Amino acid sequence: MIPAIDFAAPSRLAPLPPPSRERFARPHVLLTASGEHVHTRDGRQLRLRAIEPGDVAAMQRCFTRLSPEDIRRRFLHAMSELPTPMAQRLCRIDPAVETAFVLMDESVHPAEMRGVGRIYVDDTTRSAEFSVLVEQAWSRRGLGALLMKRLVDDCRRRGLAELWGYVLMENRPMLELCRELGFRTAMLPDEPGIAQITLAL
Repeated sequence: MIPAIDFAAPSRLAPLPPPSRERFARPHVLLTASGEHVHTRDGRQLRLRAIEPGDVAAMQRCFTRLSPEDIRRRFLHAMSELPTPMAQRLCRIDPAVETAFVLMDESVHPAEMRGVGRIYVDDTTRSAEFSVLVEQAWSRRGLGALLMKRLVDDCRRRGLAELWGYVLMENRPMLELCRELGFRTAMLPDEPGIAQITLAL
């Protein structure tokens, strides 16, 4: 049995956190074809929408703005560039088993991709693997949490039972975000430094 990580022992006087269903109790917002406008904590506006095949160039430009650390945290290994075939595959999803949302900054031209969140569905286990990436200059503004919540919404719409992902243990911001959102974290005995985080839906 994989041991769970105890991030911090709660105080006996501290209230118990609400169940994850209550954390994600915000009414589901169906994205229109054009998406929805969202605002960062510091007031900047982005458009949240489904990824499109035409986003390849924006995704590749976004990749060039990532630090080597960001890339390793997202892909779990080093990459010097995002090859066009890989970018095309990431932008041309199969909606039957994938969902991908992007955060587009339309205050510049061409519009730039500031974040992306996606799931890959495994129908046999009624679960989905997720990944979330927010450009470093736009981090700590609530965008990672927003993407996670939209992914959870989509998983529930699909009737899935579980959302999970792999996270490097050094990626404390993502681990902290997922802990706040009710994910359970467990070490992988065969993969030192990598944790699996899981949310029961």
